[in-house]
Amino acid sequence: MSSPHEMEHEMEIELPDGPATLNAKSHDTLGEEVLQEEVEKMETELESKKATPEVEVKKEEKKLDEMFDDDEFMDQDDAELLELERQANEQAMKKEEEQVEIKTEPSAPKPTYADDDLMLAYYSRLFPFRLLTSWLSHSPLPTPSFHNREFAFTLQNDAYLRYLSYRTSDDLRKDILRLNPSRFEIGPVYTLNPRERKAMRNNAKFKPIEKELVFDIDLTDYDPVRTCCDKANICHKCWMFITMAIKVIDVALREDFGFEHILWIYSGRRGAHAWVCDRKARLLDDQKRRAITSYLEIVKGGAQSNKHVNVRRPLHPHIARSLEILKPLFKEHILEAQDPWGASSTPHLSKLLPDAGLVSALTKKWESAARDSVQKWTDIDTVAKSGVSRSLDTKALRDAKQDVILEYMYPRLDANVSIHLNHLLKSPFVVHPGTGRVCVPIETERAEEFDPLAVPRVSELLKEIDEYEGVEAREGEVVQDWEKTGLRPYVEYFRRFVNGLMKDEMKGKREREGDSMEF
Repeated sequence: MSSPHEMEHEMEIELPDGPATLNAKSHDTLGEEVLQEEVEKMETELESKKATPEVEVKKEEKKLDEMFDDDEFMDQDDAELLELERQANEQAMKKEEEQVEIKTEPSAPKPTYADDDLMLAYYSRLFPFRLLTSWLSHSPLPTPSFHNREFAFTLQNDAYLRYLSYRTSDDLRKDILRLNPSRFEIGPVYTLNPRERKAMRNNAKFKPIEKELVFDIDLTDYDPVRTCCDKANICHKCWMFITMAIKVIDVALREDFGFEHILWIYSGRRGAHAWVCDRKARLLDDQKRRAITSYLEIVKGGAQSNKHVNVRRPLHPHIARSLEILKPLFKEHILEAQDPWGASSTPHLSKLLPDAGLVSALTKKWESAARDSVQKWTDIDTVAKSGVSRSLDTKALRDAKQDVILEYMYPRLDANVSIHLNHLLKSPFVVHPGTGRVCVPIETERAEEFDPLAVPRVSELLKEIDEYEGVEAREGEVVQDWEKTGLRPYVEYFRRFVNGLMKDEMKGKREREGDSMEF
């Protein structure tokens, strides 16, 4: 039997994510070969069937988050007919377009950053399947945490497949190469294999029992307070909202709840996801997940609400700590970078202040001359000290200014993502189809250095492979394709994270087994 030290060393052995023969081929040739093999395989299987099963392909007409609890999804057994269905849909749409007079001018085609061929080459050569499997298994080898884990695919024709599961990383890899999804999500671990759900659809034994505690932060939720961008657009100025959110949420999860293994992932466009992977986090039920989310969520109120932050005094230690993190950044990243209180935004700031006399004096001052947000923030204390209002409560003014900082800077969470055990979330290292950028890890300790606009696109990564292969490697050296690209630092960080998780998981397992032997 191996010693604990030897077992830990074994877990750090690097496993290749694809066959070595792939290294010698360009991604274009590889994509054609794999696609041709799949077409021939599908034709042979279809000819051998005596009857064609009914297939229902449901277009994704609503957000995926709203579909997670639906049962009207296709099984993997039906996937072989998707291509035929897609062709039929295209013909029907083309015929319909010929019969309808289009009166509007055609819009310019959107750029495609991740087409079918690029995605197939990416999954074939770069995606870290075995490392992902170890992460979800919390072990070097697949465990029931992987076997009974739900995966969901979004295919290139927008069909959505749920309740997929796999025995090994190779099985997952083969299915992804066969179906070539535009993205895929990871769901919970069930009591039984998700593939067997139809045989037990009404069986209460089939239920989710484990999943990482996850958080989703999206810049669209900051549209009421960011001025540089809106909707899906981002820049370095507004990305600081995500950076500040990571700082606040990460320290709270570690110091207030004792979690250690927290993985932050760039969403590929305008946000970040947190995966809390500790065993005690994975086993939380919906009620406890809701409690943690409520603990962290303080920015509330609809679009018509004047004030979105109402916290009790004295401040809870978590909120007081958050203020200490955010206050030093307020002037640079809010007042200067966003300048939220231009002439048209001043009324909102006035509504956040507690004294009518003070507000009246400030309004006159701001209407008499143009003032930027830095000057207006300074004016609040200057005018307050001038004695324009005898009824002014300085403590209430201080509290109001703290609430303003929290409203503009405190993390805005999508609570529904966090509180439900059966919620699915986009996998790390998938490619965002709208930007072509890979969903890479963000190093928490260096969050301020992360640049979402510098994250490599899949087309750039494949080009780097081709360019690297012109360089002669050292004799006997085996170089994985991801090591030849800008993906390398992200994969290496993910590997260190997974190794740390597996070591702690093994240590905890030994302790639990030792406790169970006590009499």
